[in-house]
Amino acid sequence: MQTEIIGIKNIATRNLKQITSIQNPFIKSLVLLQEKAKARKQTGTFLIEGQREISLAIKGGFEIETLLFLPELISETETTKLSKEADLIEISKEIYQKLAYRDTTEGVLAVAKTKSMQLSDLKLSENPLIIVAEAPEKPGNIGALLRTADAANLDAVIIANPKSDLYNPNIVRSSVGCVFTNQIATGTTSEIIAFLKERKINIYCATLQNSTSYHTQNYTTPTALVVGTEATGLTKEWREAATQNIIIPMQGEIDSMNVSVAAAILIFEAKRQRGF
Repeated sequence: MQTEIIGIKNIATRNLKQITSIQNPFIKSLVLLQEKAKARKQTGTFLIEGQREISLAIKGGFEIETLLFLPELISETETTKLSKEADLIEISKEIYQKLAYRDTTEGVLAVAKTKSMQLSDLKLSENPLIIVAEAPEKPGNIGALLRTADAANLDAVIIANPKSDLYNPNIVRSSVGCVFTNQIATGTTSEIIAFLKERKINIYCATLQNSTSYHTQNYTTPTALVVGTEATGLTKEWREAATQNIIIPMQGEIDSMNVSVAAAILIFEAKRQRGF
């Protein structure tokens, strides 16, 4: 017999639940995960949208607690292939439209557990190449930075003095899942500088002050490339800690470029020097 309580149906024959009401407490909690960093921090969970992103999260070692799917867009069988361990919930179109940010995410969302992003968790190679971004604010820039880091197969992405948590759905979306494919850590500027110096990693800071052209430097040894925001640049603490301050020569009227673009230029110069 099928029973329905506050919009949930337990369908024993398929060993799944069906939620039909947007007023369901569980659905309301998922809306909070989408909208509030505090909710993500308190529960240690976040939402992932789309088959590719969910697959990358699983490949990256993230634990998936629940899969929610819209049967008009994806079947139970196809959803189960993503994760056989996760709880399975069939949802209504109304719920899907409430939770989904995009129209092209194939009808599936996942509730996943967050990971620690401590500097001590990073596993670096003997000759690491790292990108550090100080206080990035725009999710689109962070997403683009993570995509570049993935493309270059960097050892790690480190965010100094983060303005938002990296499980923000806008960052997950703009990174097209690369938030799961990179090693990521966060910390204060002081903590990160100490971490890099302890490991004898050279620090190259992109800044206007006391700088030399980026292409004149040697990035074939352990290297951290550090970028700041377009509005304020890097703080004095970074500039004074640098092995060398570097600059990308500008030939137009402005003296700065998008932080993710600047990072890409520096990263692939380092990769070129390393023969990759």
